[in-house]
Amino acid sequence: MPSKITRFLTHHPVLIITLAVLLLIPSLIGYAHTRVNYDILSYLPETLDSTKGEAELENTFHDAATSIIVIDNMPAKDVVALKDKIKEVPGVNSALWVDDIADITIPKDMLPDLLRDTVYSGDSTLMLVTYNGAASSDETLTALTNVRKLLNKQCFLSGLSAVTKDTCDLVTTQVPYYVLFAFLFSIIAMTLCMRSWLLPLVFMLGFLFPVAYNFGSNVFLGEISYITQAIAAVLQLGVTMDFSIFLLNRYDEERQKYDDPRDAMAIAIQKAFVAIISSSTAVVAGFAALCFMELTLGRDIGIVMMKGVILGVLSTLTILPSLVLVFDKPIYRFTHRTLIPPFDRGTNFIMRHRKGFAIAFILIIIPAALIRNQTQLYYDLQKSLPSSLPSITASNKLKSTFNMTSTNFVIIDDNLPVSKVQAITSDIRDLDGIDSVVCYSDILGPAIPDDIVPSDVREIFKKDGRQIILVTTKYNTATDAANKQISEIASIAKKYDPTSKVTGESALTKDLIDVASHDFKVSDMISIAFIFLIVAFTFRSLALPVLLICIIECSIFINIGVAPIMGTVIPFISPTVVSCIQLGATVDYSILITSRFLEEMQNGRERGEAIRIAMTTSFPAIVTSALVLFSATLGVSVVSNIEIIKSICTMLARGALVSVVVIVLFLPPLLYILQPVIEKLSFKRKKSGATAG
Repeated sequence: MPSKITRFLTHHPVLIITLAVLLLIPSLIGYAHTRVNYDILSYLPETLDSTKGEAELENTFHDAATSIIVIDNMPAKDVVALKDKIKEVPGVNSALWVDDIADITIPKDMLPDLLRDTVYSGDSTLMLVTYNGAASSDETLTALTNVRKLLNKQCFLSGLSAVTKDTCDLVTTQVPYYVLFAFLFSIIAMTLCMRSWLLPLVFMLGFLFPVAYNFGSNVFLGEISYITQAIAAVLQLGVTMDFSIFLLNRYDEERQKYDDPRDAMAIAIQKAFVAIISSSTAVVAGFAALCFMELTLGRDIGIVMMKGVILGVLSTLTILPSLVLVFDKPIYRFTHRTLIPPFDRGTNFIMRHRKGFAIAFILIIIPAALIRNQTQLYYDLQKSLPSSLPSITASNKLKSTFNMTSTNFVIIDDNLPVSKVQAITSDIRDLDGIDSVVCYSDILGPAIPDDIVPSDVREIFKKDGRQIILVTTKYNTATDAANKQISEIASIAKKYDPTSKVTGESALTKDLIDVASHDFKVSDMISIAFIFLIVAFTFRSLALPVLLICIIECSIFINIGVAPIMGTVIPFISPTVVSCIQLGATVDYSILITSRFLEEMQNGRERGEAIRIAMTTSFPAIVTSALVLFSATLGVSVVSNIEIIKSICTMLARGALVSVVVIVLFLPPLLYILQPVIEKLSFKRKKSGATAG
């Protein structure tokens, strides 16, 4: 960074802070106008049959948002009264019960078998409610809230929209605690690792600005996912605090050389600039890899976090120096001993046994990779939520009372002959695990003319040249049996109607499994390629990118490999997000050590001395940075009872510690041993002094 700019920044701290505070105003306005999306399935590619079918349900039938209400021990007249009240709720498209098809005075035993078996089970009955908006739209969630107000303890409201609403309420309640615990845990970690009592608070104050700017600028995206909303601030804290620590370490060194702290800070910014930019570029690359996922949830997280990192860098180079200079005297007046011990003995031990550590690395990385590939994932989104939620309780009630686990929709051409429609329903009924198959002609009979059927009943099944077949299944969503069944249903429907589409939670989840498994491989390769190019450009070397990526990948393998070793099944999104973030966020530990090592080599140090200086000067910053990432994510994992968020944060916390251990133990020996190779495969680098250790 040019000296004129750094001098201006450091000699006008009050002006910088004033401008930073003023920028909070548009940020808060933007944050208030940013919508949060709580439906992960809505991030599937629009080219899939399941998502096209979901669009038809929403735009044609207004059935994309559907709830099933299980009602226990309620007289028929009261059920009718409840249904009529539900139909009056703004945002409700229709409410369908048996009285829309048959007179409620008719005894149950005299109803058609299909109708009776679908609607009744013992003293319980089902009511179908559809909404005007999409499954996760604000209109639908508001309508669902108002419908719930009409229900008593005898009623259980299930469906994807109900799950979405409960997720919304849960996240809204917990996010403030995520941020609070992340901040508290991080302050404790920094207080233990830094010499100043006040500096952690100054760091956190400086951190609030880029977080506010990041969340405020999300308004340009229109909406963000609830996962992004929940973890973005915590991740931004964990992955950008490095830059502040790197800057402060340089400032501590330069402060001893200058009488004016402003001059010292200006020089510190200039000297830390390359390391900060290199490290932040690597972090941005890790998040950029998520943007290449077909599941656009990755793009959602990636874009928000790339902005967060960039804003974090800008704040580190502008706002943080101003805050440190304003509080300079009390920062250095109120000090204590740091708990991070000198690493001289550790470095000496590692270097004395460098060949053993190099061999150990080779022996560890291969089995770690093999174990990581045994990781088992689950895709059932309801499984990640607490079982006590009303929607989950209702889903369990639906399963136990009606043996109905999930509902799917087969959308066909309404001009299809009745004989072909009957063939489709018959073939689907013959499949294993099918609970019921309901179509328009099955309920009313083929002889009843459409014009005498109430429009609200007819339009649930037939509208604008399309017709719906409702299929309920006994199989749990995201299981192999359910996925096979969906493929068979789609095959049957396509045989009679090539324009048919199968959609619903199970169908969407099946596509989610296929898309996510592909995304995991693609995002992994892209993140590695990005990091390779960044490290190669930074160090003008072909050998160093390979070495540093192998080091970090080893730590990722070990981190993710803990799950199969412990026999834990984790949410599908966790390894994809964690591997990209861990690669980007912790490779800067390696970059810091490597850049200092090369700097000392260029100054004429011999290999052994260069490694010792690099390790002893970098170790406090690396440990502090890793502990901040560990503490911030650990705080969330302790509080959260949403398994997706808890899993991601637990793995990131563990990954921070694993990365430090792997880097500290294996990078110095490998740098030392491979230094001649690195020198030969580097470009435009001055020849160093001696190379013997």
